[in-house]
Amino acid sequence: MTSLAADNSVAADVDHAQLQRRYARFERIPVSVYRHAGEASKAVAAEIAALIRQRAEQGQNCVLGLATGSTPVGVYAELVRMHQEEGLSFAHVVTFNLDEYFPMQIDELQSYVRFMNEHLFDHIDIPRENVHIPDGTLAEEQVEDHCRRYEEAIREAGGIDIQLLGIGRTGHIGFNEPGSGRDSRTRMITLDRITRRDAASDFFGEENVPRRAITMGVGTILEARKVVLMAFGEGKAGVVAKAVEGEISSIVAASYLQEHPQAHFVLDAAASEGLTRRSSPWLAGPMSWDPQIIRKAVIWLAAKVDKPILKLTEEDYNEEGLQDLLASRGRAYDINLEVFRALQRTITGWPGGKPNEQRRENDSPEVDYRTFPKRALIFSPHPDDDVISMGGTLIRLVDQGHDVHVAYQTSGNIAVFDDDAVRFMDFTAEFNRHFGIDPQRTAELEAHIEAFVKHKQPGQVDSPEVQCIKGLIRRTEARAATRCSGVPENNLHFLDMPFYETGRVRKKPLGEEDIAITVELLQKVQPHLVYVAGDLSDPHGTHRTCLSAVLQACQRVADDEWYKQCVVWLYRGAWQEWAPDQIEMAVPLSPQELLRKRAAIFKHESQKDRALFPGPDPREFWQRAEQRNRTTAELYDALGLAEYEAIEGFVRWKGDLDAVL
Repeated sequence: MTSLAADNSVAADVDHAQLQRRYARFERIPVSVYRHAGEASKAVAAEIAALIRQRAEQGQNCVLGLATGSTPVGVYAELVRMHQEEGLSFAHVVTFNLDEYFPMQIDELQSYVRFMNEHLFDHIDIPRENVHIPDGTLAEEQVEDHCRRYEEAIREAGGIDIQLLGIGRTGHIGFNEPGSGRDSRTRMITLDRITRRDAASDFFGEENVPRRAITMGVGTILEARKVVLMAFGEGKAGVVAKAVEGEISSIVAASYLQEHPQAHFVLDAAASEGLTRRSSPWLAGPMSWDPQIIRKAVIWLAAKVDKPILKLTEEDYNEEGLQDLLASRGRAYDINLEVFRALQRTITGWPGGKPNEQRRENDSPEVDYRTFPKRALIFSPHPDDDVISMGGTLIRLVDQGHDVHVAYQTSGNIAVFDDDAVRFMDFTAEFNRHFGIDPQRTAELEAHIEAFVKHKQPGQVDSPEVQCIKGLIRRTEARAATRCSGVPENNLHFLDMPFYETGRVRKKPLGEEDIAITVELLQKVQPHLVYVAGDLSDPHGTHRTCLSAVLQACQRVADDEWYKQCVVWLYRGAWQEWAPDQIEMAVPLSPQELLRKRAAIFKHESQKDRALFPGPDPREFWQRAEQRNRTTAELYDALGLAEYEAIEGFVRWKGDLDAVL
């Protein structure tokens, strides 16, 4: 299983074997990097399918160790497809799952039994007696014996042929938290606080996450004949680098895989960003020095030696491993100036262009930047992503006279606390009573919502009435935020995309109706500028799905005459930020604009103080956004550019779906 799809910066004459030898200096586990998760998942599924067929031809069972969570879903989907379309049989497959929460009933939403049934077992021909998942329904005194028998069952099956793994932010594999021993076996463990926080979205709040789980041990995992660890997204880049390039340590359980002769990491490009091959590939050997790689290398060097770009010397380049760049491109000062000017050109206080603006050096030749004012369409996955991630740019576009539209792609209704739903229903009931509006129906709704919330179980899907009022809360907050930003109410578009409306964290796949809704809006507004969230670290996956909908819709309207004058910008901020070497448009914010952005975010009161699904970052969204915007400004300042209060960064979409998704 190999891929060079994401390793496009190396010299053209370097073959795969040479490349692997280079990386082996840094990487203590073999790694394959794919452009995106879908490509990686298909490669892993193909490897599993090949082994299943091989064992079947030999008259033997294939024993699989399986993982849960969002990471392996694509593998399971591809295996199901191969079963249904290519006749792949699971009649001689035996499976052992890594773990299960404790306690956990098998029919609960968060049950790994339910997860595996929904994503794999209900769609293939595997004999149910061949399926093994740790039992979260047992009495506590039965768990130790159950774990012993689980180990015996693995041995009786002949051992695990391929063990599929994900990796947690703590570096855990299975639920082997920091401190797990090299020889640990299947057992009950107490979950780390970070793990429980990361699972909070699945349980509708951290307080509902079980404190314990049953997991295979590190020793059990290492006995598998082959181990494939998959990791996707920028949020996994740091811990992947520790596991692959760091020392073996019980603090990062995944690092034990360095001792396994057949362990293999499979990553998308984003999850590989922390590896030397991606963060500083010039250290591994000769490069193809295109402008993007030069920019990345020079910014890296400036940070390494703590100097502004224009003060970098040839000694700095030589001493930090960039001799090849000097040899290829000449004097240090010329390289410095090239990168400095490229960064300087990214900075603009006019994100929509100026009246009668002349074409700039890095402008696309097919786009008329002189059109003024422009129609700008901002796609916001949730009802607050617009102001959180690009609120300053939104305000500036409005202030500079552009026709700004905002499309809220989902209702965001699951991210509202039950208490808020009761409070707003209480207000509605008082309002209706005051004006004599349908008192009987009002009383019925009030009674239903109070009773439902009072008896609601953790993880239970809200009733349609509760979902409706929560959606209305988010919608009115979005109106308030854009009102204070100056966007006309007629320019707000609430799409309520169907994929989202499940009432639970797990959503439906993106469907044709979702894309059609997006196409219809694009054709209605016919924007010159489109802004869409490229913040793929959103742990719930909604951002990625919403991005896919917009980009697929853009491809469908690509032949429309108006679209030929359209530019699509990707923004971030809610979960991460673009790095300076990636930014193609940097919009500086004054202290006053940053305060206006904060005021707009504050209008989303249901997300203020404590969000229902905060993800791995416990700070409020306004704090995250301000810190990221200020950090970007500080990075530009440290590189020798102008000093600003804050900067919002954007990357232009070039039309390639694979490069983004």
